[in-house]
Amino acid sequence: SVSSIVPESCLLIVVGLLVGGLIKGVGEKPPILKSDIFFLFLLPPIILDAGYFLPLRQFTENLGTILIFAVVGTLWNAFFLGGLMYAVCQLGGPGLNHIGLLANLLFGSIISAVDPVAVLAVFEEIHINELLHILVFGESLLNDAVTVVLYHLFEEFANFEQVTIIDIILGFLSFFVVSLGGVFVGVIYGVIAAFTSRFTSHIRVIEPLFVFLYSYMAYLSAELFHLSGIMALIASGVVMRPYVEANISHKSHTTIKYFLKMWSSVSETLIFIFLGVSTVAGHHYWNWTFVISTLLFCLIARVLGVLVLTWFINKFRIVKLTPKDQFIIAYGGLRGAIAFSLGYLLDYKHFGMRDMFLTAIITVIFFTVFVQGMTIRPLVDLLAVKKKQETKRSINEEIHTQFLDHLLTGIEDICGHYGHHHWKDKLNRFNKKYVKKCLIAGERSKEPQLIAFYHKMEMKQAIELVESGGIGKIPSAVSTVSIQNINPKTLPLERALPALSKDKEEEIRKILRNNLQKTRQRLRSYNRHTLVADPYEEAWNQMLLRRQKVRQLEQKMNNYLTVPAHRLDSPTMSRARIGSDPLAYEPKADSENLPIITIDPASPQSPESVDLMDEEPKGCSGLPPSPEDDEEGLVMRVKEPSSPGTDDVFTPGTGDSPSNQRMLRCLSDPGPRPEPEEGEPFIPKGQ
Repeated sequence: SVSSIVPESCLLIVVGLLVGGLIKGVGEKPPILKSDIFFLFLLPPIILDAGYFLPLRQFTENLGTILIFAVVGTLWNAFFLGGLMYAVCQLGGPGLNHIGLLANLLFGSIISAVDPVAVLAVFEEIHINELLHILVFGESLLNDAVTVVLYHLFEEFANFEQVTIIDIILGFLSFFVVSLGGVFVGVIYGVIAAFTSRFTSHIRVIEPLFVFLYSYMAYLSAELFHLSGIMALIASGVVMRPYVEANISHKSHTTIKYFLKMWSSVSETLIFIFLGVSTVAGHHYWNWTFVISTLLFCLIARVLGVLVLTWFINKFRIVKLTPKDQFIIAYGGLRGAIAFSLGYLLDYKHFGMRDMFLTAIITVIFFTVFVQGMTIRPLVDLLAVKKKQETKRSINEEIHTQFLDHLLTGIEDICGHYGHHHWKDKLNRFNKKYVKKCLIAGERSKEPQLIAFYHKMEMKQAIELVESGGIGKIPSAVSTVSIQNINPKTLPLERALPALSKDKEEEIRKILRNNLQKTRQRLRSYNRHTLVADPYEEAWNQMLLRRQKVRQLEQKMNNYLTVPAHRLDSPTMSRARIGSDPLAYEPKADSENLPIITIDPASPQSPESVDLMDEEPKGCSGLPPSPEDDEEGLVMRVKEPSSPGTDDVFTPGTGDSPSNQRMLRCLSDPGPRPEPEEGEPFIPKGQ
């Protein structure tokens, strides 16, 4: 119940504070989180787990936004915070006057970077949507290069007697060397790991070891040359994953997945516990002006940076970042153990104010992790920010995604605009034509993408069924392609495989038939009459159709007949009218040939109560029309009530004469052919 309100990172820091207090209470010296232990053993598992399982499509689609936030945003935070802190030190009194500009800029570069460990710990608990998660987490991963460059740059400048323009230009160029150099090292080790996994079909046990070994070697090689180790780990994980998973067995894949999750979870726990212990054990120098100014300027710099950069980014984005998104991005800029470890690495000789820097850094870390980390979940619920939807991918979604990618690539080619879809298609073609043949063993290198995705889903579903105990539900027909990892086939050298064999083509068609939605098939809606077979169903349908036609005819007759409805008078008024003029209310002698309209006395005002009984046009009876007929008009007769148990549709009446039927056919206008109802099948029977 406590962890649903307070993030686990806050609870772990509290545990570390309690443990450090107990150790100090018994007279022992608590251990301090040393930077070498943190950077060499605790940080790499977390970054490798994040890089290996990185959602690559969302990351590449938002790469421009992530880079702007990571590079420009971090530079803005560092220089804005460093400059303002230098002004505070100059105005803050005798205790702060000795801190120079380079020391403040170094402090700003340490405290300005968003921490990936803290972001992962908080954002995975609130289940924010994929866009915001990849923006904040991608920024925390890629700003490592900026932090490393600024940290080493200002540390070296502090040893110089005078900083020249050439030093500044070289420092600016070193950013590209550190970032691109780290990516290059990671790509090399990722390709080596993928190539090595091609030859491990006979020694499946050591397959996971190669993934961990080459990733860690990439990190150490980058750190050895002062390159970005985090960028190297991310690049190696992203490059090796698709090829390694195609070569290794499913047991090795499961081992890699769960071991990385366990390793990163243990490292994250140790980092936050040691952070709490180091807070109790370390030497602190509290200066109210410096600490409060640092905390305030950190928040102001983050908010201003996000607002300005988002205003610029939204000019080029199709999916704009809303004010709610901007608030979550600004509020999610958490600081963590990386800033503490970088501050701990400072040398007392050149930075005598290290204890005050560490105190301010720990204060900012605690504020962001406790206050912002605890309040971000209620704020997400209050602002109704879109949450992450856990949905399983389907064949239908995969096919339409690939179709839209090809469509957008074709549109870009027609327009002559070489956007990211064009270069992504070029990269996929190069990967399929050359890289896969070198790094993937067996038939998997030539397997169509749809079949590979289908069997990946098939195997994943089978593993879930086995884990849940539902092995009896697994279909008996297992494809031979899905188990070729276990028993790889040896192809004869003289045989040249076609681009797509008949078996593969038939398998793709079968997958499409079974998984694509039948869009032309219409299902009958639920009806209680269809539950039990009704022998009188056809008769009821005919009766309902006839009633519907009669209603339509009555509505059309209302348009032809303009005789106003007879208004009923009270009995007193009726007797007075008859008494005043009795001849006017007597029936005419020659009214047999006149049209007769019966009116239901129950509701004479309703148009549906009018029933056409007999209507013949004048002149049809063979007699010439008399002038009296023109004055008489229509005669209204009261409709006789039908006997109970009879139906007015099936019971023949006086108006069913052949002449009346001809008149009905003349007056009825069938109109266009009605469209089929929703309950009827799309394709008629017999076709």
